[in-house]
Amino acid sequence: MQKVITDQVAELLAGFGRLGNFVGDMARSLRDFKVWLGLTAVQMRRIGVDSLPISLLVAAFTGVVLALLSRYIFTGAVPMYFVGTLVGKAIMMELGPVLVCLALAGRVGASIAAELGTMRVTEQVDALETLAYDIQSFLVVPRVIAATLMFPVIVAFAVTAGLLTGWLTSVTLIDLSTVDFLKGLRLFYQFKDIWFGLLKSMSFGFTIALIGCMKGLNTRGGAEGVGRATTQAVVVSAGMILVLDALWAVLLL
Repeated sequence: MQKVITDQVAELLAGFGRLGNFVGDMARSLRDFKVWLGLTAVQMRRIGVDSLPISLLVAAFTGVVLALLSRYIFTGAVPMYFVGTLVGKAIMMELGPVLVCLALAGRVGASIAAELGTMRVTEQVDALETLAYDIQSFLVVPRVIAATLMFPVIVAFAVTAGLLTGWLTSVTLIDLSTVDFLKGLRLFYQFKDIWFGLLKSMSFGFTIALIGCMKGLNTRGGAEGVGRATTQAVVVSAGMILVLDALWAVLLL
């Protein structure tokens, strides 16, 4: 039993070491901006624009559920205008960024890992290296930068959608007036409520894309290996989102 635990700890530390080396290689490749700059714009569209539908859907139904849940919690206990407070705080600071980025871990992280993993097992990556392409600046840097920049934009749209559906639910199903909803929304509002969620989503985007690239480029074993790398990318990204979420809460709240 002790040997198993020791092996697992050693593998975990080795994984952090490989991640550190991967990040170092990526940082050195930032100098080749002529290579990754144009490719980044393409990845921003793929990661950002193409991810909006699922993100808006997740946030919209989150706003509906929060409004209905707050009515259940506050009935007979606190003024109902606190519905706006709960919906606003939860959507902007926690549920908006975290739920949307968990969904994007499945969409973006899996897509990156599967794409690069397929390129690895079909020897397309080896061909690029033979032609003297820097794999980091050609494949990794554009995806990581695009995800880091676009995730806050996606989350901003998603938060807006969540607030709108929360307001509509409050007005139509809870019989709460727009004035009362806005009163609760403004009651404990701070500017930190906005930038805290956007900062978290930026770190989530960086992490998801980085893990997807790392797992994809380290794929071995044909089609089965691609499936395994894709699954690992999603699972590890989801775990890291929760860890980073707790870390930002400790550091900034």
